[in-house]
Amino acid sequence: MNLKKIILIILFSTVFFKNANSTIPHYIDFKLILNQSDAGKKAQSFLKSKLEKGIKNINDKQKNIQAEEKKIIQQKKILAPEEYKKQVQALRTKVSSLQKERNFLLDDVAKKRSKARKDLLKTLNPIVENYMKEKNIRIVLDKKSILLADESLDITKDIMTLLNKELKSIDIK
Repeated sequence: MNLKKIILIILFSTVFFKNANSTIPHYIDFKLILNQSDAGKKAQSFLKSKLEKGIKNINDKQKNIQAEEKKIIQQKKILAPEEYKKQVQALRTKVSSLQKERNFLLDDVAKKRSKARKDLLKTLNPIVENYMKEKNIRIVLDKKSILLADESLDITKDIMTLLNKELKSIDIK
């Protein structure tokens, strides 16, 4: 009789603890995955390079415009007033064009960064869902929304490994 009670208690407690474990929220550091996954690193590197090249090109143009401005200022007394106004207006047009080019570069990089993030998350979501099913996890939270948590509930490394196998790079060109 006592043996039957012990076996029943063990069975109920294992079922209870198994179900209790699945209700414990786990967490992922999405920022780390976005920045440190293979695809995320490649995308970041590409966008950083594009931005640096674009800014260098714009800075070179800006130096040329500044040199042209100095030249126009030096020639102010020599030039006819109409010619001086034409050159100043042409310079203003170049400055405006350069500002538009800078804004376009920044917008383009921001759009491509956003697209890369969406593509990465589109691939990441099914991976997380499958992982949750396999491990019987019912909820996964983002690490940034957690104040304190046990490190054993962090599944970032597992998810990153799965993502790196699934997604080698993101097409953001």
